[in-house]
Amino acid sequence: MKTAETTTDGPPAGEERLDRYRARVFLERDRLREAFADPAARQRGVLADLLAFNAGTAYGKAHDFGRLRTLDDLRAAVPVQDYAALSPWIERMAEGEPNVLTADQPAVFFTSSGSTGAHKKIPVTPRFMRTTFFPFYYAAWAPMAEHFPDVLTRPDAVLNLKHDPVAAHPTTASGRPHVGASQVDFGKMFGEHLSAEPGTAAPWATLPVPVAADDYLEKMYLRLRMAVESDVRCVIGINPAMVAALPYQLRQWWPRIVKDVRDGTLGGHPYRAPNRERAAELERLAAYFGTVRPAHVWPNMRLLFCWTTGLASLYLPRLREEFGPAVTALPAPVAASEGPVGVALDRHPTAGSLVVTASVYEFVDADRELGPDVATLGPDELEAGREYHVIHSHVGGLYRYAGGDVVRVVDTVDGVPRLSYAGRRNVSDAAGERLRDAQVVRALRSALGAVGLAARNAACHVETPEGGAPRYVFALAGESVWSADETRRITAALDTGLARESAGYRAARDAGRLGPVALLLLDPDAYLREWQDTVARGVRPPQVKDRLFRQDPENWRQLTAAARQGDRS
Repeated sequence: MKTAETTTDGPPAGEERLDRYRARVFLERDRLREAFADPAARQRGVLADLLAFNAGTAYGKAHDFGRLRTLDDLRAAVPVQDYAALSPWIERMAEGEPNVLTADQPAVFFTSSGSTGAHKKIPVTPRFMRTTFFPFYYAAWAPMAEHFPDVLTRPDAVLNLKHDPVAAHPTTASGRPHVGASQVDFGKMFGEHLSAEPGTAAPWATLPVPVAADDYLEKMYLRLRMAVESDVRCVIGINPAMVAALPYQLRQWWPRIVKDVRDGTLGGHPYRAPNRERAAELERLAAYFGTVRPAHVWPNMRLLFCWTTGLASLYLPRLREEFGPAVTALPAPVAASEGPVGVALDRHPTAGSLVVTASVYEFVDADRELGPDVATLGPDELEAGREYHVIHSHVGGLYRYAGGDVVRVVDTVDGVPRLSYAGRRNVSDAAGERLRDAQVVRALRSALGAVGLAARNAACHVETPEGGAPRYVFALAGESVWSADETRRITAALDTGLARESAGYRAARDAGRLGPVALLLLDPDAYLREWQDTVARGVRPPQVKDRLFRQDPENWRQLTAAARQGDRS
């Protein structure tokens, strides 16, 4: 097994690389499972390592790391904090000051849009990558390598939607790259040549024609056009909104795709020999089915790899059918630019095991408000079926960091909790109801299921009718036309579901502080158009995520304008 861990001066190729890659991902999964034998001891080890390694830093000295030994010591010395609290320290690192939060210099700063839309700078050090990131990262691909081995045998068998390398990186003041994790070549930067994700060696990984670096929509077109000439078997999106956009884009761009294939062009540029046979085949598919779906273009499609919870849980079952009746959706890790939390080690559809070797984890009940002195729980104190804020500390310089994610404990396996992503910690509170993402999604899923209908996506906004109490208005894009009776029944079931999920909502409704739910029906493609328009404005596709609570009145007006016009007609 030693060769699976050893890096070389350059990347291995072909079958040798595949053999070594499979060995590495299985090795890291085995190591993580071995750590489950005594997770408390592994957590103590992670804590001891980060304190010892960073005791001499400015932050370590300010918080007396050299004298801390236990998690209780850390709790007493360091408050629970978010990015804003750590930002002054991070900015010093971004300007090039050494030994601030970590003993080793950041090699790169990951971007993270966060809930405010502002781009964070997450310091990424070699020590963090070696001890926290890479072990979990390799293990995340083990279920794919084990159960879907054919998707790894050819570079063009995987369409990796989030992979978008750039030639010129934006940088911090110190000259360090400030980019998304999907834009970093881990082989070049950290010597981990096996770490390239599936699909990153596909012919479309580096586009062979000129395109502006920020023209993300055109880059998506070019990759999709190239991919229709390959036997794609897996789509990787991580962000499920990207996966949901693909069938829509295929339909929108279909005439242009067929013309490019027939002419041998790529976005109008000379590319390869004309492929009239494939173009004719694509035209026959569209004529026969009356539309075009990924399942038609890629009949051997087997796998989607993305987050499967949150708002995606509403639309993923029907979306999966677009790719093929036997397609599996494997959950991407519960992780963010700041670090990993859970990783699926088998084919569970939503949950992953806590990565006890990566960070020191603390949790707070999701219904409690976070603050510097909030009491926290350890991994062994979590209860199945409950939801929690995640707080983590790791050697990369984040200490008692509340990144904003909420997780749901599904069960406990091999002595550690298995977690699914429940949403951001966003709370909507117009009248004391304090509704969370996960509560609303569950109410939506229950209401739709009770009437036997499906939605492609949903969002909500608090409106206050003249002379009335504020109320939640939901904008749902259905899969089909709903009758007046179905709409009435779903509206009532949604109001009941919200009261069941949230005691605060129930109390506000009972007291008359909130009015009953209202419903607006959007056309099926409304959210797909919104996603596409956002990308067209220059936002990187991985950062354009589903958003449930829409607080911006202008955004809400634009999203629902057509539905409201229909109500008046």
